[in-house]
Amino acid sequence: MKNNTTLSSNELKPTLWRTCRVLANRWRLRILGELFKRPGQSVTLIASRLDIPASLASRYLRDLNARGLLQARRVGSTVQYTPAANPSIPQASALLEALQRTFRDQQDPVRLVFRQVTAFTHPRRSLIVTALASGPLQVAELRRMTAMSRSAIKRHIQKLESRTLVLRTRDDHVALARPKEPLAAALLAHAASPP
Repeated sequence: MKNNTTLSSNELKPTLWRTCRVLANRWRLRILGELFKRPGQSVTLIASRLDIPASLASRYLRDLNARGLLQARRVGSTVQYTPAANPSIPQASALLEALQRTFRDQQDPVRLVFRQVTAFTHPRRSLIVTALASGPLQVAELRRMTAMSRSAIKRHIQKLESRTLVLRTRDDHVALARPKEPLAAALLAHAASPP
């Protein structure tokens, strides 16, 4: 079923692309990995374990908390951080679960997560995935639905293809892929979900 409307800016999934921008930082990912291993750590302890300035650890922890991936709890004079999804943030639970599985199962989780989340650090890539959720489309139709220039649509499709999130069919349509990796699947499901 083809949709004859242009997708609006309301469908740009700001939560997803902003969350992916926060996650597209190797230090934040290392902090998240450290908390998966040892939940309930303070800023000072994380900074010490990762050998980074406490001010940087504090900022990165606040960033992860703001995206609904960590819970901050005051214990005495310190704040302890634990991986926990904020139920008020759409898809935080599914994303956090996929991140935990990736950190548990992958040899180099920081590299893999960084690569996957950079697919969605621009809101227009979410727009493309939303358009493709109803089925494969020709590039011209995708351009019309997303109101993107030829060069922009080409660039964004190439980024999504390089992350194996979309693919080109034999009849020159673009379609959503079915990734097996849990994080890629969670990101794609969130991007494809209705606004």
